[in-house]
Amino acid sequence: MTMLLDIPQAAIPSSKTTQPGINAAATLSLIEWLTGDECHALDEVGLVSGLGRRLQALGVPVDRLTLHLMTLHPEFIGRTFAWAPGEPIEIHDREHGRLQTIANTPLQKALETRETLIVGPGESRHGRWQHIDVFAGRGLVQLMIAPLCNADGPISSAAFGTKRPGGFTPAEQQVLARILPALRTASELRVLRQCELSLLDTYIGPMTASRILAGHIRRGEIESMDTALLLCDLRGFTELSNQLPGNVVLGLLNAYFDKVVPAITREGGEVLKFMGDAVLAFFPGIDPAGACNAALVAASAIRDDVEGFQYDGIRIKVGIALHYGEVSYGNVGAGNRLDFTLIGPDVNVVSRIQGICSESGEALLMSGCFCETARIANTASIGTRKLKGFAEAVELFTVRD
Repeated sequence: MTMLLDIPQAAIPSSKTTQPGINAAATLSLIEWLTGDECHALDEVGLVSGLGRRLQALGVPVDRLTLHLMTLHPEFIGRTFAWAPGEPIEIHDREHGRLQTIANTPLQKALETRETLIVGPGESRHGRWQHIDVFAGRGLVQLMIAPLCNADGPISSAAFGTKRPGGFTPAEQQVLARILPALRTASELRVLRQCELSLLDTYIGPMTASRILAGHIRRGEIESMDTALLLCDLRGFTELSNQLPGNVVLGLLNAYFDKVVPAITREGGEVLKFMGDAVLAFFPGIDPAGACNAALVAASAIRDDVEGFQYDGIRIKVGIALHYGEVSYGNVGAGNRLDFTLIGPDVNVVSRIQGICSESGEALLMSGCFCETARIANTASIGTRKLKGFAEAVELFTVRD
């Protein structure tokens, strides 16, 4: 592996200095650990902690070890795990747009060239590195930065820092270079795991993601469950989208979803679908009353958060329907293009109740079944309403403060 050396001449050990070797069998044992079952079962924290301790036991004076693992996530470009002897592991989420923090640093240079870079203290032709949060104030005199290049996708990196005057010896640098291929493989495995979970959680939600990872991906695999249902719709969106520029409409939708989705997930709900400007969510739970009350708390939070909210001078209103009933949950679709969804009469009921919100002007409406299950005291009936597609009219309720 090519190394770019960027350290002061005084920091390079003299060729006349005796360089004690490190036992080759011990180095091989460390490589075997990185590729073995024990390491395979560890998460990122376990990996960086185990590697740091083993390098020190091997005689390599590592005083700071960091893994910078890139990922695919809508909010974060990567995550840094930092180890130091006798300290808890630090975890830093790196948001998109924050790469300027490593601009003009040796870390950026190593990623660009895909070559290992060794830098000493002070200014170098590749810039400074001591100001980077995981290295600042630690008295490190040398840093070995190694890109962990995958077959494709974003490049992660590892950095090994030492406080010892003179830095790592050539023998110690050789040990670190030898373990890099195994470390790259171990890191890539964890990056792939994280990308898999992040993408599934982002696009389909954690409960559905867990079903997919458990192997429930065949078309027609359906299970029945009782659940609280929430359907939230943005009123007047069609008119707004016909009048406003596309970028304003998109910004409005995202600002609206920022109010709706956190309120749902905070209470243990899962967003099943975004249907244009509508959000369909369910609240799975063994306790029916608990599930309904969680849905009601989420709905009330949405209503309160939207009250008085404006985007680019545009005020918005919502209509929220709540219902409790039995649904069929699973795969529908054609061939190898499937979708997880909820179907059943009770899903249709909550959709029809949401339509009554617009007709009645009520921001929040609940079915009688939902009120009875949740045992809500401060409800007020708005009377019976005929739901399209259903033979019998149903009584609907709202909450009075």
